[in-house]
Amino acid sequence: MKILLIKNAIIVNSKDIASKPQDILLENGRIAKIAPSISTKEAEIIDAKGKLVLPGLIDLHVHLRTPGQEHKETVETGSRAAAKGGFTSVFCMPNTNPVIDNASIVESIKKEAQCVGLVNVYPVGAVTKGQKCEELTDIWELAQAGCPAISDDGKAVHNSQLMRLALEYSKMAGVFIIQHCEDPCLSHRGVMNEGLVSTTLGLKGWPEVAETIIVARDIELARYLKARVHFAHMSCGRSIELIRMAKAKGIPVTAEVCPHHFTLTDDLVRSFDTNYKVNPPLRTAADVAAMKEGLADGTIDCITTDHAPHAQEEKELEFDHAPFGMIGLETSLALTITELVEKKVLTFPQLVEKMSTAPARVGGLANKGEIREGLDADITIIDPKKEWVVRKEEFASKSHNSPFVGRTLKGFVETTICGGKITYQA
Repeated sequence: MKILLIKNAIIVNSKDIASKPQDILLENGRIAKIAPSISTKEAEIIDAKGKLVLPGLIDLHVHLRTPGQEHKETVETGSRAAAKGGFTSVFCMPNTNPVIDNASIVESIKKEAQCVGLVNVYPVGAVTKGQKCEELTDIWELAQAGCPAISDDGKAVHNSQLMRLALEYSKMAGVFIIQHCEDPCLSHRGVMNEGLVSTTLGLKGWPEVAETIIVARDIELARYLKARVHFAHMSCGRSIELIRMAKAKGIPVTAEVCPHHFTLTDDLVRSFDTNYKVNPPLRTAADVAAMKEGLADGTIDCITTDHAPHAQEEKELEFDHAPFGMIGLETSLALTITELVEKKVLTFPQLVEKMSTAPARVGGLANKGEIREGLDADITIIDPKKEWVVRKEEFASKSHNSPFVGRTLKGFVETTICGGKITYQA
C-alpha cells in the first residue's frame, strides 16, 4: 500500500473548520500524522490547496441490488458510484433476490466487496425471513456474520409483536433496526403523496399518516423497551415533530433524510416523470421546510441517499406501474452543498456531522467519521465552489434513474481515499 501525503489540507471535522492548512500523512490504512508541514520522500503527494478535506462520507442506506438484480446495479458499479460521490462506507439494504436473511448471503456480499476494494460495504440483514413479516430471522447469526444493522427496508415491520421481539433480540445481539415507516394498509397501492396533486392527476395517494403511525408506534416501543430504532428516509413534517419530542424525552431514536426529500416536492409529479416516483413519496413544500428545520436543529441525525437503481426499461413504464426509487450516490454531496450549505441551512462542519460523523456513530463505526491521528484513512477531498452539470452519460452507477439530470450543482468531489488507497480521482 502506498504512503499518501495530503498537502495544504483545510480539514473540516464536525466541530470546526481548520483555520490554517495542515499536512496529513496516511500510512498502513490509518491517519499517521497531522502537522503544519510534513516531509517524506516515500509518499505519493496530493495537493489539496484550495480544497476542503473531509472525513470519508458514510451512507447508511444504499441498494446495491446484489444478489439477484444485477441488471440494475452490482457491488462493483455501486462501489464505483459511491467512490465517485465521495463515499468510503455504505450500508447495503437486504431487499434483494434472495433476501439477505442468512449468514451465507452476508458473507458472499462481503467477499465480493473486498474483491472490488473501492469502499467499505456493510450488509444489512433482514428483520424477517424473506421480508414477509411472518417470522424473525436469526438475528444473532446475522450479527455474527458482520451485519451492523437489520431492516426490512422496502417494507415496514408492521406487526407490532414481531417488532417488539426484533427490538429485544437486536438489543441483545448488538445491532440496531432501520425501520421503513409505512403502514401497508394505509398506503395500499399509493404511488405518490396523497393530497391536491394526486387528486388532480387521478393517481392513488400514499398518505403521510401511513408513515407517522409507524413512527409513533416505534417511538413507544423504543421507550418501553429502552431499545434503539433508526427511522429511514423521513418525508413528513409530522414525523419530525414526533422524533423531536421523543429525543427531548431521552428515547433512543435516530433518523435520516434523503436529498430528494429536502429538495423536491410532489408538484413535480405533474410531469409524470417516473424518476420522481420514490417510496416514501415526495411530499409538500411544508414538509421540505420541516426536513430542513429538522436537519438544522439536530432532530435528523443523518443524510442518506436511499440509492435505488432501476433499469431504464423499468422506469419507462406508466407512473402507476414503474418501480419506486432514484439513484443518489453521485449527487448527494453536491445537492447538500447546493441546497443546504449555500442557502445557510447547514455549515460545512454540520454537513460533515450529517454525512460522516453521525452515520459513523449511528452505525457503530468507531474509527471513522473524523480526521484525527490513529483513525482510519478514509478521506474525501472536495472543491466546494466548483459547479458541474449532472449528465446521464457520466454516471458510474449502472442505472441512470435520476431526476437531477441536467441540473447544475455546486460542490465537486476531487479525490476519494478509502483505507489509505485512492479509490477515485476526478
